[in-house]
Amino acid sequence: MLLALSFPRYGHPAVAFIALTPLYVALSGWTGRVAFQGVSTRRGFLLGLVAGTVHFGGTVYWTSGTVATFGGLPWLVAIPVAGILVLYMAFYIAAASAASALMIRKLGAAGLLLSPAAWVTAEYARAYAIGGFPWIPLGNAVVSVLPIAQVASLTGVYGLSWLLATVNACFAVGAMTAGRRRAIAAGLAIVLLAAPSLWGAARIRDGRLTREGDTISIALIQGNVPQAEKWDPGRATAIFARYLRMTRDAAAAGARFILWPESATPFYFEEDPRSADQIRRTASDTGTWLLFGSDQLERGAENKSYNAAFMLDDHGATSAVYRKIYLVPFGEYVPFGSLLTFVAPLVEAVSAFTPGQQVTMLPVNGHMVSTAICYEVVYPHLIRRAVLNGSELLTTITNDAWYGETSAPFQHFELARMRAIEQGRYLIRAANTGISGIVDPYGRVLARTNLFETTTVAGDVRFLQERTVYATIGDLPAQLAVLLTIIGVGVSLVGRRLGG
Repeated sequence: MLLALSFPRYGHPAVAFIALTPLYVALSGWTGRVAFQGVSTRRGFLLGLVAGTVHFGGTVYWTSGTVATFGGLPWLVAIPVAGILVLYMAFYIAAASAASALMIRKLGAAGLLLSPAAWVTAEYARAYAIGGFPWIPLGNAVVSVLPIAQVASLTGVYGLSWLLATVNACFAVGAMTAGRRRAIAAGLAIVLLAAPSLWGAARIRDGRLTREGDTISIALIQGNVPQAEKWDPGRATAIFARYLRMTRDAAAAGARFILWPESATPFYFEEDPRSADQIRRTASDTGTWLLFGSDQLERGAENKSYNAAFMLDDHGATSAVYRKIYLVPFGEYVPFGSLLTFVAPLVEAVSAFTPGQQVTMLPVNGHMVSTAICYEVVYPHLIRRAVLNGSELLTTITNDAWYGETSAPFQHFELARMRAIEQGRYLIRAANTGISGIVDPYGRVLARTNLFETTTVAGDVRFLQERTVYATIGDLPAQLAVLLTIIGVGVSLVGRRLGG
């Protein structure tokens, strides 16, 4: 429960500093008098499974409503479908807990202090296995605690998870011991919190990245189209006219680079020349660069559909097209659809998109920009790849109308915010129904919208070229955690128990 209460919409980041402590105490087999005797690997797995189920049940609960409302599933089926996702995500915590139980039982306090590495290993694995689903890693809970969140510019979000988990482990040691050992644990926790916070505060205060690079005025169009109306032929003309009008107004106010959300056009951009020409003329007449989402059809022996983002230059010509690489499970494809026969209505309702294959740079006023469509922004390695390819400004376009006023849009925005800190880039986000916003390279939110309002966000951002440490080394900290976990588990399997 404490893990769930560490994340938006209903949680608070302060809880993340103690959220794992009860689990670590339980895995240590503490009886009130004896610490670090450990529990069986099986019990560790079960403890982790329970913790993970409660955690993800409390944070990704919104999936049930989404597949019921838009997937055509009855609630009696939608809830178990959401439960499958919850259990899948909980499995990683269970695996990390099983490894921790083994290491604590064999290595004592040293095993407990290795447990954060196992936690990070599980998060890292979840980002890649079966296509990956790196939603709400522990480190993201403190993205709004800006001084300590700056650690992500060095280590990425997984290094931040490692830091938080280690602080929790120190608190667990302190809770189960007394005297000198408790003092050492408390002192280590203080150092782990104070040192990064002081460095992070100094980094923010310096603010060098907000003074470098060329500036451009941008606008984010939040059209606020309810999901039930997006593809209603009777509403298409009004929706399209709204976007064109808001774009011209934004340009008249001084915007040079304008973003529409994911799948903003109520038609296939390349398949409707008349409507496409209106968009091109709008960009040309206003002299603005325009990035917008629209589905793309590739004709061939077997037609393929892509969730795409089109970049128009200030003359209205298509300068680049990005095709979404990471598709949303149960939204844009159904994983193991042939096996999950009981979700047949969902399989029929879900768009059968083909994933894109490469990160594409988008030219804007002599600079290179990248975009991530919808939940792609939660993949740290994908955004890093864009920066390594030359991206000077991060953008993301999304349609979170599916999720209503649940926690999902709030979690999604905070996940995007972490990418700005990791890469030392401005990030601008256009969302159909919100939350749209502008984030600076230190994670400060310069502007943000409310949910379900029709509005435009305007502001100035900078094109930046300097790379953070994380952009340079990537997920090396997470890979180090994997190595330490393998070593810790290996030693535990072959070695004798060390004194606790």
